[in-house]
Amino acid sequence: MPNLIPFFAQWGLTALSLWVTSFIFDGIQFDGAAALIVAALVLGFANAIVKPILVLLTLPLTALTMGLFLLVINALVLMLVSTVVSGFTISSFWTAFFAGIFISVFSLFIGASVFKTEVRYERH
Repeated sequence: MPNLIPFFAQWGLTALSLWVTSFIFDGIQFDGAAALIVAALVLGFANAIVKPILVLLTLPLTALTMGLFLLVINALVLMLVSTVVSGFTISSFWTAFFAGIFISVFSLFIGASVFKTEVRYERH
């Protein structure tokens, strides 16, 4: 069970990020808490499985744009999740684009404070 704690913490962080994002961007809506929780789970799996494949397939384009194409990939993954999860809607590509940026930044700051690790140096 201890190995599942980081998984559930990350799932909760993703759900929180999506929930906050739905208040900031009018084009993102959830029909209820169940849709939010399922969307967070599917987004986690999509980021772990689909996104690396897309990054690998678009590596030349990503290199040519100096990494900016990764923002497009984030938006496409979000839109994919919205098509898979009923009750989760994103109105347009640009909403997904800017929401992806917000989710990344929000998750970075919240995740850094939640998963903060302490580095200890021992004297020998």
